[in-house]
Amino acid sequence: MSNESHEVVITDDPAEFLALAEARLAADPVLTVVSTVTHRALAHVAQGLPAPERPRWWAVVRDASGAVVGVAMRTAPFAPYPLFVLPMPDDAAVALARAVHARGEQIGGANGALPATQVLAEEAARLQGGTAWAWEHTRLFELGELVEPKPVEGRMRRADTDDTELCLAWFQAFAADAAEQAGRTEGEGHEEYFTREDMLERIEGGRIWLWEVAGETVHLTGFNQPAFGVARVGPVYTPREHRGRGYASAGVAEVSRWLRDQGARACLFTDQANPTSNRIYQALGYRAVVDMANLRVG
Repeated sequence: MSNESHEVVITDDPAEFLALAEARLAADPVLTVVSTVTHRALAHVAQGLPAPERPRWWAVVRDASGAVVGVAMRTAPFAPYPLFVLPMPDDAAVALARAVHARGEQIGGANGALPATQVLAEEAARLQGGTAWAWEHTRLFELGELVEPKPVEGRMRRADTDDTELCLAWFQAFAADAAEQAGRTEGEGHEEYFTREDMLERIEGGRIWLWEVAGETVHLTGFNQPAFGVARVGPVYTPREHRGRGYASAGVAEVSRWLRDQGARACLFTDQANPTSNRIYQALGYRAVVDMANLRVG
């Protein structure tokens, strides 16, 4: 779909999207969420798994010369089904919002890099006769030189299938606890639902690691499959009764070191309203790359 000087291509085929956007994604691989989600969707297609009940799509924005200047996706399985937006010029973000509106879709939220996400959300709000507001400000960090944390009791191990129920419970608790630590009230954030199958896939892929002290599991650090040479660390979760003892620093350092040794760059997201997590990761050598935000439109 053309919109003034931009063309917006929207597809529900992850392979078609990667063919269109791969060069753009590879040029800025630390913004790995779109790459990770798309490659996972492609793997599910190859395995013959059924498509999600809710339609999902990916978008590419081209400028007048035909160059790809922006990419986004709408794949979130939870309300308000926000778009995820990578950096793009303001006029490209406006064109994308108008293209989605022309499809007859309501945009209830947008998540991603600033200022593009803000511009898109505000244009969507204008078109829908509503307003846009931010409920969460996040920041993307990339690991520079790893700074070893203070040693703590215990050891790290990879999760195995016996840990599936514990991992599922902790993944589900992560979002609620993170919102509480950041001072947001219940209902302001989104609820992302994980299944036992999700945990088994991550565990069997070696992407969930646990910290143990005297046989008791006290902390979880996960990561996503590397895409274009970059792996996203998270979630990072320590139950309330075990916090403040250095387990998160130790766990993230261990996983980050392992990823680096495998030849991958490590990145992670923090909630800007949570000073504890921001301080921990910066102390380990993570450096800010881009500010991001979750916005609602209504």
